Amino acid sequence: MTDEFDDMYETFKAILDAFPPSEAVKRLELMGVPSEVIQQIRDRHEQQTIRIKELEEPHAVVLGNRDTWYTGPQPRDKYWPAIKDLLLKDGWPKDTAIQNLDDSSTRVVSLLNHPKEKAFSTRGLVVGYVQSGKTTNFTSVMAKAADRGYKLFIVLAGIHNGLRRQTQARLVQQLVEPNPSLWSQLTDLDKDFTPTANPASYFGKSNKTHVLCVVKKNATVLRKLAVWLDKAADYLKDCPALIIDDEADQATVATKSINPLILSMMKSLPRSAYVGYTASPFANLLIDPSAEDLYPRDFVVNLPKPDGHFGTEVLFGRYALDGEDPDQVDDGHDMIRSVPEDDVPCVRPETKADAEGFEPVITDTLRRAVEYFWLVTAARRVRRTGNPHSTMLIHTSVNTAVHNSFERPLQHLLNRASQTMTDTVFLSRLRDLWDQETARVPAEDFGETKVPFDDLLPELPGVLRSCRIIMDNSSSEARLDYENGPVVAIAVGGNTLSRGLTLEGLSVSYFVRAVSAYDTLLQMGRWFGFRNGYADLPRIWMTDELAEWFRHLATVETEMRRDIDIYITESETPLTFAVRLRTHPALRVTAAAKMRDAVTAASSYAGKRVQTHYFHTNADWLRGNTAAARELVTAALSNAVRVESRSTESRYIFRDVPYDAVTDFLASYKFHEKSPENDADLISGYIRKRVAAGSLRRWNIAIVGSSAGESFEFVPGISVGRNLRSRVATTNPSPDFADIKTLMSRRDAAVDLTGDTAKLNEKGIIDERRVQLPDTGLLVLYPIDKTSEPGPGKKLRAPLNAEEDVIGVGLVFPEPQHGDSTVEKYVSADLSGVRLEDEDLSLLEGEDA
Repeated sequence: MTDEFDDMYETFKAILDAFPPSEAVKRLELMGVPSEVIQQIRDRHEQQTIRIKELEEPHAVVLGNRDTWYTGPQPRDKYWPAIKDLLLKDGWPKDTAIQNLDDSSTRVVSLLNHPKEKAFSTRGLVVGYVQSGKTTNFTSVMAKAADRGYKLFIVLAGIHNGLRRQTQARLVQQLVEPNPSLWSQLTDLDKDFTPTANPASYFGKSNKTHVLCVVKKNATVLRKLAVWLDKAADYLKDCPALIIDDEADQATVATKSINPLILSMMKSLPRSAYVGYTASPFANLLIDPSAEDLYPRDFVVNLPKPDGHFGTEVLFGRYALDGEDPDQVDDGHDMIRSVPEDDVPCVRPETKADAEGFEPVITDTLRRAVEYFWLVTAARRVRRTGNPHSTMLIHTSVNTAVHNSFERPLQHLLNRASQTMTDTVFLSRLRDLWDQETARVPAEDFGETKVPFDDLLPELPGVLRSCRIIMDNSSSEARLDYENGPVVAIAVGGNTLSRGLTLEGLSVSYFVRAVSAYDTLLQMGRWFGFRNGYADLPRIWMTDELAEWFRHLATVETEMRRDIDIYITESETPLTFAVRLRTHPALRVTAAAKMRDAVTAASSYAGKRVQTHYFHTNADWLRGNTAAARELVTAALSNAVRVESRSTESRYIFRDVPYDAVTDFLASYKFHEKSPENDADLISGYIRKRVAAGSLRRWNIAIVGSSAGESFEFVPGISVGRNLRSRVATTNPSPDFADIKTLMSRRDAAVDLTGDTAKLNEKGIIDERRVQLPDTGLLVLYPIDKTSEPGPGKKLRAPLNAEEDVIGVGLVFPEPQHGDSTVEKYVSADLSGVRLEDEDLSLLEGEDA
């Protein structure tokens, strides 16, 4: 009986290739299959779909109960097994990397419509990480969709020929070449879309092949494709199509030509699914969901970060999110090197007018970066593992004239190095550089072994002979070509190198480009990705301001992904949730045109913890905050119902202080202007709305010190030891600025709770506050020692070195019992004093090249 049932279930799966599940069941009924057997078949199919829906990774937010028809690869499949075999030959681990790819691509395919449904128009978004294998993921999705009957595949591959060509090559290698007789191509390596005379030859019923088309997001190209598809409308009624939009936030959203052309193509395809792929989905998440546009109304999938991937957080660290234990948030690797602000005019013109005739200067930091690149390349040749290519990126401007101006001085630097290989001063400098860098980032931390300088030295002459200086931009003919043997190259470029394109073996980056938006900044980070065999060696030279922006961006990324994950657990859909995007005082979330449909998110501090981590270090500013803190302690001492002293812990608690003492303090205490989340007016407005609703009328004021620190007196009789909070280290610290990254520990958020709270996690503290202090807020004062030397082993920290002691502030808000009062404020970036270079999108409208 079991064998008979298994055979019947296999018959059902075969029918599923031709019909959606509901139709397949009807076919079983027409075949005379007993109703109880049909029910068993439906139950097994449901179990399979539940397994797909409940995969731990990737997380997905889905509209309604989308019919999950796809239950994974089948034995008779052709395209996915071919990709799997290729990846195994490339050394991918079967039980980890390939299994994760299988799961994540299966999840995406399960959210598409069944190809035999009469009509559908799906819109989805897949959020990955920069340089994390998104192309391999969407190639796998295409393979599995082809295995189930999708016929037409259109891939929108960025706006540059380089990325389109690279994508075409990957798809041909992994999809077409293993089954060449089953594919027809409308484009090839060197040719973007050109209309053919006879659509019937591709889409007629006699043609059983799949159709592949890889195009740039260029208006001329897409217009030709849209017109051709419209003329082929009679043949497309029964043609299930999958449109993959690689770099979906670029050129797709809020553009006058590209966006309407994509929508026009979809209208010609009655059975179509649009799936955007991007690592910077900020613009896509701000599309108006009610408009006939490309908002991902059907699903948003969060791809997991692959093992061994170097992302924003790994390199730059990030700030603790609300609900996190600050001690568990890393500072990042010590791989960022500072470019002094005085160097910037030497490598980037001050204004657009200065671009023509600009002559760059090889500064000490740029020379050091180039020399380190040669050393890394030599060391990797000694190791003989990982990627055979070695690339350095120099990115200072989008202007092609600026790129080209670097060729002569860089070539001169290379020639001089080649001629001085026997010079003892030159070799001594290289030895010192190598020893310093390998001491700062021990190879052993990454499972590698340090290459001694004397071992790499014999490889250096060959590295210098192999090294090429390449100007890779839209006006140059030279391009990075990794197809013809190992490459050693210093690439100078802008937009052609900043999106999608993989820089193979990228080891060193020199980056001082001025940008204005999160998505542009994130996509500039070509240094993100995999560094197998040389994970200890990459370095990035950039200004301290840019490093801080990336640290903020790592926080935004993590918070955005956490938002998506939270909505999954709360059974929300893309039409009932909106991902919040934290703002920054000097950066836009995305280009202004892409934000026109954005609304101000309601800001609520319910259940949140707010803390200061940016400070000025000048005496006047710090004295003002100390005075504000002393006034608060005086008011608390006078008005508290009870004062508790924990002298052994260097702590005080003033219980049930009226709320106006807190709002008065917020009116006089100064938060650093770089901290939009610490907005005194916003916080005070929120408190007053909660007070009007009958909550937050009473506050507990705590002072938290260190029993090991020197005494700090707030008022006579109230003293605690000073806390130590070192600053994030930078090579050229900005005057009058310190970032301590984290002020408040999880334990401090429970300082006014009774009972044993030591083992409570963040959620436990919130729950316990709801029980013990449902309507009471907590404000914590921290006196911080003005010197604050970093502790042992804190390599990425430096002394605080403020002119006076610093007062840090943390606030903990209870969750409301009945709804919440929210306050709204849109924080816009003030860019008036900064010269910024936005993405050059002129290629969208130009004639195809």
